[in-house]
Amino acid sequence: MAKETVKIPDLGGGSVDVIEVCVAVGDVVAKEDSLVVLESDKASMEIPSPMAGKVLSISLKEGATVEAGDAILELEVEVEVEAETEAEDAKPDAKDQAAPAASAAPEKTAPAAEPAQPAKQEKSSAREMIKVPDVGSSDGIDVIEVCVAVGDVISEGDSLLVLESDKASMEVPSPYSGKITKIVMKVGDSAKVGAEIAEIEREIDATGDVSDAKVEASAPEKETSTPPVASSPASAAPAAKPEPTVTSHADVYAGPAVRKLARELGLELEQMTGTGPRGRILKEDVQQFVKDLAQGKASGAGSSGAGLPSIPDIDFSQFGEIDIQPLTKLHKLTALNMHRSWVNLPHVTQFDEVDISELEDFRTGLKRDAEQRGVKLTPLPFLLKAAAVALQAHPKFNASLSADGENMVYKKYINIGIAVDTPAGLVVPVIRDVDKKSLWDLAAETAELAQKAKDRKLKPADMQGGCFTISSLGSIGGTGFTPIINAPEVAIMGVSKLAVKPVWNGSEFVPKKMLPVSLSYDHRAINGVDAGQFFTFMGTVLADIRRLLL
Repeated sequence: MAKETVKIPDLGGGSVDVIEVCVAVGDVVAKEDSLVVLESDKASMEIPSPMAGKVLSISLKEGATVEAGDAILELEVEVEVEAETEAEDAKPDAKDQAAPAASAAPEKTAPAAEPAQPAKQEKSSAREMIKVPDVGSSDGIDVIEVCVAVGDVISEGDSLLVLESDKASMEVPSPYSGKITKIVMKVGDSAKVGAEIAEIEREIDATGDVSDAKVEASAPEKETSTPPVASSPASAAPAAKPEPTVTSHADVYAGPAVRKLARELGLELEQMTGTGPRGRILKEDVQQFVKDLAQGKASGAGSSGAGLPSIPDIDFSQFGEIDIQPLTKLHKLTALNMHRSWVNLPHVTQFDEVDISELEDFRTGLKRDAEQRGVKLTPLPFLLKAAAVALQAHPKFNASLSADGENMVYKKYINIGIAVDTPAGLVVPVIRDVDKKSLWDLAAETAELAQKAKDRKLKPADMQGGCFTISSLGSIGGTGFTPIINAPEVAIMGVSKLAVKPVWNGSEFVPKKMLPVSLSYDHRAINGVDAGQFFTFMGTVLADIRRLLL
C-alpha cells in the first residue's frame, strides 16, 4: 500500500472557492470520482480523483479558498502500483533462468531470445465512445474548438474539445489514451451531457512495457541483416521514421481562459512557448508574446506594432530606494486591451466645449424629486440620454467595422458603456437600451452598476454588448483628454470638469457653465466631417435638453 496526496490541478486562473467536499475520511473512491466542487466568479467545476484508493485525510473544507497545487486529501492507493514494480523486478530473474551463462548478450546477438517477447506483448484493443461529461449545465454549450483529428494519438487528459457558455469556457479532456478513429462533434455544435464526442481505440492493458516492446521489436527487424552495425548512426536512423506519423493536435497545452484570450487577440497558440507546468501556456505567456510582437521579437512579427524599439529594462534601485508593487490582473488585462486598440485603430480626437447652463439649472431644480426617489441625479444620465439621441441620428457611430475591414455592422440597439474606476482597475459596465429608459431609470442603474463595480460583483455579461462609451473625469478635473476607443466600438466620448467661463453673447460677456468634451473615433470607419456633425448635434441637445423630447 502507498499514500498519495491529491492536489488542486492547474485551473488556468487564480484562487477559487470550495463549495462542496464530496467525500469523507474512510471512503473508498474510484478513479474519476468527484472529490470536491470548486467555484470561481465565472463557473463551477468538479475535481475528479486521479486514482482509486481509500481516503485517509482531507485537507480542505467548504468555504476555503484554494489555488493550483494546494492539497485536497491523502489517499491510500491499492497494491497495483507495487505489483507492477514487483513484476518489473521479476523480469531480470526470468532472463537469468533462461540464460544463466550470459546476461545481456543474448538480447543483442541471439535471435532465440525474441520468441519470449510475444508473451509479454499480448494485449487487446477496444473502441470506446467518449461522451460529454457533466459540465454543470443541462443546457447545450457551444463547441468553439475541436482539438483533435482522426488518426491523432493522444494521452489521457489531453484536450478533446473547448466549450464556451455565456459565462465561461472549458476544456473537455480525454479519459483514455489511444488513437482517435472517429469524431462526432464539430465547431458550432451544441454539446449536452452524454452527447458523443469522438471514438477512441485504446489498449485495455496498455503498460509502459508494451509500448517499449513495440520499439524494441521493430528495431531488430531492420537490424537482422547487419547485426554488427546495429549500433551505428546509419542503422539507427530508419528506426526513428515511425515517430513523425504520430501527430497530435494536443501539442498546445493551454487552459480555456488562455485559449479565449488568444482568440480575442487573434493570436496562434502554436507560436507561443509555455512557461507553466509541462509546458502549459499561461496568460502571462500570451501577454509576453504580444509585447514581443510589438517589439518585433516574436515569430510572425510584422503585425500591428512590430518593429517598434523596445523600452529598456532599467534597474531603478541604483538611483535610490524603490518599492515594487505587482499590477492586478484586471489592470494588466485593461492595459493589454488598451494597447491593442491603440496600436490597431487610427485614433483621431476632436475637442469642444458645451454650454450646459440650462441643463444644470434644470438638474438642480430636480434635487428634491431625486431625494424622494432615493437616487442621485448627476449629469451622467443627461449625457447618456443625449448620446442615445445622437447615435440614432448618426448611425455610423452606432456601428462596428468587421474584422476583415470589408463591412460595417449597424446595430439596431443602443447600449452605452460607462468607465468606472475601482481599486482593482478600470472597468466598463454597459447600460442596455438607453434610448428606452427615463432619466430616473438611468440615474438608478448607473449608481447600481458603479457600486457593483467597486464591490467586484460585476458579471461578464454586465460588460458586454456596448455600442458607445462615455468616460467622465467630471469631479476629478482637467480641461480635456484623449480617451482610447474601446474596440470593437468606433467611438468614445470623454468628459472633463465643468467650469464657469465668460462667453460673448454678441453684446457682452456673460458667465456660462461650460463642459469640456472630447470625441475619439476610428478613422477607418468615421471621417472628420461625420465626427464634427455628431459633436455639433450632441452640443445642441445638451445646451437645450428640450430637444430630448423631439
